[in-house]
Amino acid sequence: MSQTRGRFDPPATEFQRRSVVVTGAASGMGAATARLFAAEGAAVFVVDRDAVGARRIADEIDARIIIGDVSESEFCDRAIAESVEATGRVDVLVNCAGVILRADGAGTDDAGWKRVMSVNVDGVFFMSRAAIPHMVEQQSGVIVNFGSIWGGIGAAGVVAYCASKGAVHQITRAMALDHATNGIRINAVAPGEVDTPMLSSGREMRPSDAELQELATETIPMKRLADPDEIARVVVFLASDHASYMTGAIVPVDAGFTAR
Repeated sequence: MSQTRGRFDPPATEFQRRSVVVTGAASGMGAATARLFAAEGAAVFVVDRDAVGARRIADEIDARIIIGDVSESEFCDRAIAESVEATGRVDVLVNCAGVILRADGAGTDDAGWKRVMSVNVDGVFFMSRAAIPHMVEQQSGVIVNFGSIWGGIGAAGVVAYCASKGAVHQITRAMALDHATNGIRINAVAPGEVDTPMLSSGREMRPSDAELQELATETIPMKRLADPDEIARVVVFLASDHASYMTGAIVPVDAGFTAR
């Protein structure tokens, strides 16, 4: 493995001709993950409900697109079926699709609660449930879920999001144990504050770059936001053979935020 500061390089041919499905790949960390797998030679499937954004990323990296909502189990079954039909297998599933609702318990209505849970929790479960039978048949496969630091330590004003990411962590652990002898590894990344559209979404006023930098300086030990690529590199590591003895792990990528 060759390394330089801030960079991880998997074996040059490891992902050649591998089938990689990435949900939430139209923007942010999902897009960064799709780009990195494509650069490593994988056959990437960009899964998102944002058709315009998905097409932009797919055209950029020469990937296939599958448009739909991961909160719908029928769509998840179809997305995996389409990827298997195209390549004959599914080697890696990255569950990145997610939404956030910035509200405390009293301010969270039924619709908001259900939407966060349906995308962040149901989507992870439905996509994984669809992929696992193919991976069991192959006796190989990797699933990487997107959790969050807020799935472990909590935060004020985002109760539905915190609950959903805690559930993702538990899905990761339970499914990893279910399939530890099937050649399937299932892990999760738990990002901290990342410079993506979600960071400023759902706020009354969109923070300026200066305000985001102030947030980083005040709350993050490394005094900066993460770039989406920094999270994507950890995802690719977890999908690689370098992580062959890792399953059921929740890996914080948070500049030391949860180390305190």
